[in-house]
Amino acid sequence: MQTILFTGARSGIQARVIEQLKKKDYHIYLTVHNEKQLELVKKHYKEYSNITCLKMDVTEPKDLQILEKLDIDILVSNAAIGEGGSMAEIPMDLVRSNFETNVFSYFTVIQIVLKKMMQKKRGKIINMASLAGLVPIPYLGSYSATKASIIKMTEALKLELKDLDTNIQICLIEPGLYHTGFNQVMLENKYTWMSVDSYFENQMHQIQKRENLICKILEKKNLNRIVKLIIKAIESKKVKPIYRAPIFQVIGAKLYLIFFE
Repeated sequence: MQTILFTGARSGIQARVIEQLKKKDYHIYLTVHNEKQLELVKKHYKEYSNITCLKMDVTEPKDLQILEKLDIDILVSNAAIGEGGSMAEIPMDLVRSNFETNVFSYFTVIQIVLKKMMQKKRGKIINMASLAGLVPIPYLGSYSATKASIIKMTEALKLELKDLDTNIQICLIEPGLYHTGFNQVMLENKYTWMSVDSYFENQMHQIQKRENLICKILEKKNLNRIVKLIIKAIESKKVKPIYRAPIFQVIGAKLYLIFFE
């Protein structure tokens, strides 16, 4: 029985993935950010002896000590936050917080899990990035930058491991806009501080209206395709370097890179 560790698995895409895997021959470690979330997932999965629910804030060294005791075959690294706001005025504390969770703590988890994978000379690391790491999105520059960092650091790690005699596989999952609620939180949180003395004070209504329209048009409500790709990455003997969905957003991102980058 292989062990899978999911970080940031309270809801959304990863919760759907776990629902698909819970009756299969895996032991799943499901981690969430706080005690309240832990109580909810424990209740939800109480009938499944192959699912262990843990509270693990990836920014807390004390919580990360949990990982030292686990022997993980497959890591699905997903813990993330999103801070919105213009790069012209977003408080650097928010940018630091975004990078602390999405990049620094993210790769701290990878390094800890990788230690035992190195000893076994096998394992699989599946890193959740985003199409936002390829295409700049106004007022989401901080979040997009963290995802771009994940992409490049993952690609570097993959190349480095080729110099070692191991069967440790690395891949990226790059979802586009899916309706999980995460986008709405990220788009709205900037208005808690941009509403006072912002450069964009007179444009905020137009910005909010435009963002809501983009989400209404582009957000994919059906998660089946991206869930299927993550499960494919988990179960494949040989993973692809990158899995992307939905297809129409992937095509849009590629066209942007060709004509505007």
